[in-house]
Amino acid sequence: MTKKKKPSRLTKALLETVDDMRRVGILDSAGHEKITLRHLGDKACIAGKPISGDEIRSLRERAHLSQAVFARYLNLTTGYVSQLERGAKQPTGPALVLLNVIRRKGIEAIL
Repeated sequence: MTKKKKPSRLTKALLETVDDMRRVGILDSAGHEKITLRHLGDKACIAGKPISGDEIRSLRERAHLSQAVFARYLNLTTGYVSQLERGAKQPTGPALVLLNVIRRKGIEAIL
C-alpha cells in the first residue's frame, strides 16, 4: 500500500501563487499545467466544492433548462440529475467539476 504524500507548506504556497498567476494571465495554461503536475503528480485530484441538490436545481432553473437538456449538456442521465436534485446522490468526479464550473461561470461556460 502506498501512502499519499501531503504537499508541504512551501508547495501549497507555490501552487497558490501559480494559480493566481494563471488567473491574471501572467502564466499560460501549458506552464501552469507543467508546474502543477510536477508538484502534484499526474493523478492530481481536481476536487470541486460539494454542491447540494437545491443548488443543482437552482443552477438548472436559472439556465431555463429541463432536467433532460441539463443532463444532456453534462453527459449524464436524466435519472441521475433527478437523484442529484433530490439529494439521493452526491455528484463526484467530472460531474462535480462541471457543476462547479457552471456555479462559478454560468451555463455558458460549457455550451
